[in-house]
Amino acid sequence: MTVGDSVEGAPPHAPVLSTRLTRLLGVRHPVLNAPMGDTAGGRLAAAVTAAGGLGLIGGGYGDRAWLERELEAAGGSRIGVGFVTFALVHDAAALHAALDAGPAAVQLSFGDPRPHADAVHAAGAMLLCGVHTPEEVDRAVEAGADVLVAQGSDAGGHGRRGPSTMAVLPSIRDRVGDLPVVAAGGIGDGRGVVAALALGADGVSMGTRFLATAEAITTAAERRAVLEARATDTVRTDVIDVVRGPAWPTGHDGRVLRNRLVDEWESGCGPERAAQRFSAADVDDVSVQPVWAGESVGVIHAIGTVEVVMEEIMDEVARTTGMLAAMRADRAAEVTS
Repeated sequence: MTVGDSVEGAPPHAPVLSTRLTRLLGVRHPVLNAPMGDTAGGRLAAAVTAAGGLGLIGGGYGDRAWLERELEAAGGSRIGVGFVTFALVHDAAALHAALDAGPAAVQLSFGDPRPHADAVHAAGAMLLCGVHTPEEVDRAVEAGADVLVAQGSDAGGHGRRGPSTMAVLPSIRDRVGDLPVVAAGGIGDGRGVVAALALGADGVSMGTRFLATAEAITTAAERRAVLEARATDTVRTDVIDVVRGPAWPTGHDGRVLRNRLVDEWESGCGPERAAQRFSAADVDDVSVQPVWAGESVGVIHAIGTVEVVMEEIMDEVARTTGMLAAMRADRAAEVTS
């Protein structure tokens, strides 16, 4: 990783991190938005790309009509698309619709990417693979992944139970040599970016931070809940999958803001009662409806545009790296004095 001051077309004050990821993707900042289903639409993806990262549309379970609408909303921007891989086993039409649009990248998470890898590469897209376990890492490497997205259990939305991002990241880095690795989960500001890079990441993928932007597909109630929440207010649960579906593979569940439905589920209300509660709730009732948010929620204090959020993140990266450099210089001066 190298640190610079500016690149052509960037604002004069914009800090620049040059990593394997920025060089591979041809982006100014080593930042992706997580392809959050139903939330990361075309406007959000296009805005992240315009702000210097790479934006991804959340293709989710493969709703082709929704995806085609959001691809159009991206307005021809250079973006990627992410899918829940196990949902493509019986119907990959949405994936092929995405590939027809010529995305820069496709992220496949939560399933075996190997059956789809050749199609992704044949379309000229880079293959990003979400991973958590050594077995998933090996499978992604076999598929010819261009980038690994190492997601820990502190991430919002669906994922594996188990270690946090900062715990799994170094071992994944050590396992794959020079293959670019992106850290996903628990990262919501520039300090988190620097921490991830220090542990071997080449970039980061942020979900919750971009959930709280003007371009994300969220309700006023969801945005308000994110701003009011603390890191300790999130919880991993399977209640949403039980009452709404589809069923997820063993070892997976989702991280949401704790609410009344989660509390009742943990108290043993049972699937039938939980499903009744869920089906009767208004779409804006976040005491029942899920707000998919990760543990980084505690550092989010305002809803801004993606452009402003990216500037804040990268300015904080510059301050943090500057502080670390100053600490090193002070220590060197102490040793030589």
